[in-house]
Amino acid sequence: MNMAKLLQVSDLRVEFLTGRGTVRAVGGVAFQLDRGEVFALVGESGCGKSTTALAVMRLVPPPGRILGGSIRLRGDDLLTLDEDSMTQVRGRHIAMIFQNPMVSLNPVYRAGAQVQEAIVLDQVPKNEAWRRAVDLLGRVYIADPAHRALSYPHELSGGMRQRVMTGMMVSRQPDLLIADEPTTALDVTIQAQVLDLLLELRDRTGMALLIITHDLGIVAEIADRVGVMYAGSLVEQGPVFDIFEEPLHPYTRLLMRALPRLTKGQGSLHTIPGQVPSLIQLPPGCPFHPRCPDRMEICSTKMPGLTVPAGGREVACYLHGVGERQ
Repeated sequence: MNMAKLLQVSDLRVEFLTGRGTVRAVGGVAFQLDRGEVFALVGESGCGKSTTALAVMRLVPPPGRILGGSIRLRGDDLLTLDEDSMTQVRGRHIAMIFQNPMVSLNPVYRAGAQVQEAIVLDQVPKNEAWRRAVDLLGRVYIADPAHRALSYPHELSGGMRQRVMTGMMVSRQPDLLIADEPTTALDVTIQAQVLDLLLELRDRTGMALLIITHDLGIVAEIADRVGVMYAGSLVEQGPVFDIFEEPLHPYTRLLMRALPRLTKGQGSLHTIPGQVPSLIQLPPGCPFHPRCPDRMEICSTKMPGLTVPAGGREVACYLHGVGERQ
């Protein structure tokens, strides 16, 4: 095990017990982050991205449960910690910005008070914590932060609420910040500001960023490495430039083809045929094989192992069978 890694997720498995059957939300996911690195998890809705992020925080809601694997932060397995110990990890070492800041912020508390509350957790006096909270709001580009600190969440725009949430989450300078769809429902200008803010905070504090998104444009702009998820599994991961330049897994290639093009002569928008399989009843073998244009007979009978073709790339596909990891 490489102890230099900030976060190491290995063979992570999460399921939900429902009246219709057992949903295999995450099946054997593995990835790692260095300090200061930006890693993006991408894929269609329902592929397990957000559940993976919640599992890292140990916040998978009932009836979900983490079946197995390991989540190591600086070498310590978070899955072995009791809840009191895990509470000390959240916020101080790992923080998370959730999809909807209006839901995440308390509607009856002023914005500044909510940031102040996070700072007070580190035994900072309330007056000093308020000063720091106002300063943080200014550092996340909220104009007139002393005034906005007295505003309630409903009095702020969507972009401002997202920046308040970001200020709260970085107030304790965590080692890892998880951002789940950080630009959803924001206009293009505010999206750019939020992404620039995350990168600036990364550069300023050295924290790592785990970005959860379905937007490949965001991935190309902000990520160092990317992991592509499908039906609860990681099918490909590696440096972002390499994956955009030469995707190896058929699913990744089809995702790239489905990107809108601004240049002339590109023809109609490409779509991926078929549908994502039910996570209650996954097909045998590779879960993508019913939709895959390159499928072979073995794809429908046996799940491909993880292969490492070259250059830090990892792909789960029989088209790249050399160098299989044992």
